[in-house]
Amino acid sequence: MAGTQQGTGEDAQRAPDLASMRVAYRAGHLDESTVAATWHEQLARWLTEATAAGTVEPNAMVLATSDTAGRASSRTVLCKGLDARGIVFYSNHTSAKAHDLRDTRYASATFPWVAMQRQVHVRGATERTSTEETAAYWAGRPRGSQLGAWASAQSSTVSSRQALDDALDLVTRRYADVELIPVPAHWGGTRIRPQSVEFWQGRDNRMHDRLRFRLNPATREWVLERLQP
Repeated sequence: MAGTQQGTGEDAQRAPDLASMRVAYRAGHLDESTVAATWHEQLARWLTEATAAGTVEPNAMVLATSDTAGRASSRTVLCKGLDARGIVFYSNHTSAKAHDLRDTRYASATFPWVAMQRQVHVRGATERTSTEETAAYWAGRPRGSQLGAWASAQSSTVSSRQALDDALDLVTRRYADVELIPVPAHWGGTRIRPQSVEFWQGRDNRMHDRLRFRLNPATREWVLERLQP
């Protein structure tokens, strides 16, 4: 017991002082007069700027879902589609997040552009992309990614890394003479149809700019509003 306590103390001494960490947010501002007319145009603008700035995986977003008991979970996925209908990501339909989405039909996603002191938060109902849309995206995926989608039963347990590698090897041999690998029935796209999209720009003294596009459920029109930081 004494040894355990000593180890914990040493770990605490080596840990960074999280409470004292401070960053001054002075990279920019966000104003109603310059924001784009629609949420998707503004998101496209910021995605373009994040890409130009050399952001690693600028289309990465933290996807949050919950089960019917309200137990939340999150993970990082890649946004692979953006238009007026919403944002799209692709994944295995047997995964843990797919089970959540099948039960609740709702999700949120956050684009965390930390270096630019920006983030975008999207919330809304979800739907699966059409067979045609999924097939069009699948056709442009690298062959290795296509094989991986066939080999992995995402989120299920596996006995070892070797078992996973063996599954990929089996699939690779199965499709060795197939030029166009078909889309697995268990794989496809999910679209988040936003009901609100918040654009956050860090500001000095934690007085951040927060502009939210919110869909009025009665009129089905978008309104722009500023939130307090």
